[in-house]
Amino acid sequence: MNHENSEKLYKKALEFMPAGVNSPVRAFKNVGMSPVFIERAEGSRIYDADGNSYIDYVCSWGPCILGHAYPAVINAVKKACESGLTFGACHKGEIELAELIKKHIPAIEMLRLVNSGTEAVMSAVRASRGYTHRDKIIKFEGCYHGHSDGLLVKGGSGLLTNSIPDSAGVPKDFTKNTLLAVYNNTESVEKLFEQYGDEIACVIVEPCSANMGVVPPEKNFLKFLREITERYNSLLIFDEVITGFRLSIGGASEYYGVKPDLITLGKIVGGGMPLAVYGGKREIMECIAPLGSVYQAGTLSGNPVAVSAGIATLKTLEENPQIYSELERKSAKLESAMKSAGLNVNRAGSLMTVFFSNERIVDYDTAKKCDTKRYAEYFKYLLENGIYTAPSQFEAMFVSNAHTDDDIEYTCGIIKNFR
Repeated sequence: MNHENSEKLYKKALEFMPAGVNSPVRAFKNVGMSPVFIERAEGSRIYDADGNSYIDYVCSWGPCILGHAYPAVINAVKKACESGLTFGACHKGEIELAELIKKHIPAIEMLRLVNSGTEAVMSAVRASRGYTHRDKIIKFEGCYHGHSDGLLVKGGSGLLTNSIPDSAGVPKDFTKNTLLAVYNNTESVEKLFEQYGDEIACVIVEPCSANMGVVPPEKNFLKFLREITERYNSLLIFDEVITGFRLSIGGASEYYGVKPDLITLGKIVGGGMPLAVYGGKREIMECIAPLGSVYQAGTLSGNPVAVSAGIATLKTLEENPQIYSELERKSAKLESAMKSAGLNVNRAGSLMTVFFSNERIVDYDTAKKCDTKRYAEYFKYLLENGIYTAPSQFEAMFVSNAHTDDDIEYTCGIIKNFR
């Protein structure tokens, strides 16, 4: 497969951006090649600068659950643009989107629209501290919650891909109140609460981790987190930037049957535009300015164009509930093909990861042991056969409603022939 134009573009990009990219994993560093430059996308496919077509299982890292350039979303965005790109003021679209979110995720009684998952999580953690008047938080090794300073401790995603345990430029004082627990390990959480119980504002967790690869919660792990946070009067935050509206229309809280105090959303909720959400119990959210003393603001928060994309996406999911059963069917077929090929796969709904390890992957330590060189071979093999997956062992594979049965069948055949 020819990548000449992508290579030329990358060489030029290196002059302007660190590593030529605007997000680390895009650099293809850990798969040993230059990144592919995409020119357009439609349905289940993306097309690069050399005219190559790929079945896309990255889906812009999750937002494109309906597929690329979904007509209802594109039309809504075009219409919104005609009325102005941004107002910096209130508009009725914000209310409509909020109503849709609250309807399907009852744990969100009140919410605030922001621009990115990082911003949503940062704001939710600040709200938890303001509400509880406590400083410490618990996060889990390998769970990634954006790049705000206090949470860049043993994060997943690009930090794990590039073997960066923490980030330079983050003073120790910024993370001294961040306590680390082991994902899927109740004992590690118990010990922290026994030592710091009345100082812990919240536990933040990806209810299904997707940033050290997909690592679902062990049975009763999330229920345990709900029980122990209630016991110590701490808050439970579900970071559903990835899982929100993907595992079900009610997100992971519905999928796993556990109701947190606060939830963060991103990706799908913005329909492919920069939009995110944090919300939860009314009494907590009423601490946010100007009602309360926890400050948070944003010039482009509630941007009307982004909101229109979110509304169109959520309405489509609401009006077509069979989408989720179809995603499950297609994803299960891919999982079966992977297992038939002798691959180690974790899956939750339409999220999955192939791990090149003989161990069952349940946490950060087991994920780190994976053979990343073998994954790079797998990635290149799929790419050369017209299948685009994450250029990192430690990311998720996303299935969309636009993936046809022919797409799935072809992908299964290619995977089964991997050696």
